[in-house]
Amino acid sequence: KQKKCPLMVTIKQQILFLCWSEDGASPCILIETPHKELEPADSSSFKKYSFKNLFIKASPIPRLSWASSDDVWIKMLNKELKYVHDKSYLQQHPKLQPKMRAILLDWLLEVSEVYSLHRQTAYLAQDYFDRFMLTQENVNKDYLQLIGITALFIASKIEEIYPPKIFEFAYVTDGACDMWDIQRTELHILKALDWNLCPETPISWLKLYSQVEAQKDDENFLEPQFSQETYIQITQLLDLCMMDISSLDYSYSVLAAAAFCHFSTFDVVHKVSGLTWESVSPCVRWMSPFMDTLRSEAKPQIKNFPKVKADDRHNIQTHVAYLDLLSKAQERQIDSPDCQLSPVAAGMILTPPSSTEKPVNL
Repeated sequence: KQKKCPLMVTIKQQILFLCWSEDGASPCILIETPHKELEPADSSSFKKYSFKNLFIKASPIPRLSWASSDDVWIKMLNKELKYVHDKSYLQQHPKLQPKMRAILLDWLLEVSEVYSLHRQTAYLAQDYFDRFMLTQENVNKDYLQLIGITALFIASKIEEIYPPKIFEFAYVTDGACDMWDIQRTELHILKALDWNLCPETPISWLKLYSQVEAQKDDENFLEPQFSQETYIQITQLLDLCMMDISSLDYSYSVLAAAAFCHFSTFDVVHKVSGLTWESVSPCVRWMSPFMDTLRSEAKPQIKNFPKVKADDRHNIQTHVAYLDLLSKAQERQIDSPDCQLSPVAAGMILTPPSSTEKPVNL
């Protein structure tokens, strides 16, 4: 008899509401995406982070031998405008709550670690999920797990050299979704996103900032020069922040810059990003309770993964008890609405939390 995957059992116990309904009815029903061009989402929430206000200097990317650094920079900035995300999509789904999104993303991070997927893969899946939900209406909570695992399936084919097979993604849902469900949903998501699958995620911005900050003269820009230890601390902060749907109030470049700011000085952040303090400070302030929560924990360690080279381990997505940490951070937000703006020192110690059960009830 085949043994059950511990991950499947855990998810089945902790997020039952994401599984199939008890009457056996399939939740795999999508609203057809209109054939006409989708109306662009309201970008009014990005008024403070418009293209003309965000970046006030030339490209911080050093001279490249294989391309124009200015062209690369402009292309990255243009993607910020093209790939729109907005937390207001929950208004289109009255049966959904922010906590449901957090539970789903927490599970996707756990699946990513089990299959040794890269951080960029997990963040692409999060982006696909949020942008897809922006195109839909009245999605039932029973359907979230299928959307999430399909988004991760698509992202793995984009980012991974050897992505897991489709049956492996179906396997971790413990019967909630089969391979046909994932294949059918994949087509719906691709159509809804109009095959726009290459955003600059918070992780890609963070890697750029980290590399520019650590870059020395005459070194290959494509070879990582930054500290892996500091990098995984910043990524843990980003992981926790992305669990909160309010993170979608900010552009991905600003989220990465704000997280970087908590481990450095703003002068450095300005140098590597071109962002003004006026543009970054609201996000730094919003992020402070999350940083305070992680500050009380121990320092995360670089994990060993089978078949992953030592110089790539920091790029593999990891998972800790993010739901517990999210609850603590949100409590801090309530207790201290006016958070401190001062970034912490680069040597601040963070840690993974103790292993505790995640709550079942919403």
